[in-house]
Amino acid sequence: MGALKQRKNKRYSYTPRYYKGEGSPYEMKHKFDDFRKTVGANKGVKAKFVEALDEFRNTPDKSANKRILIIIGLLVILFLFVIDFDLSIFFSR
Repeated sequence: MGALKQRKNKRYSYTPRYYKGEGSPYEMKHKFDDFRKTVGANKGVKAKFVEALDEFRNTPDKSANKRILIIIGLLVILFLFVIDFDLSIFFSR
């Protein structure tokens, strides 16, 4: 039964002797983790995807959203070109 469970990473709470700050100075954390909702507790893939979509919809920066959609569109067109997809099936003669 334990073969399907994911193994959790070990956490060490080492603090240097003369360190007078909060937390550990050796903590590895991305500088944008405080601003993201999807980083944190281990959730399922669906919950992460739903939160990412919610964050995408409620972003105050609309130009970034447009830029992401344009990049995704270009990548889809490039992928269809690479696999030599025939677009004529969508158009009737």
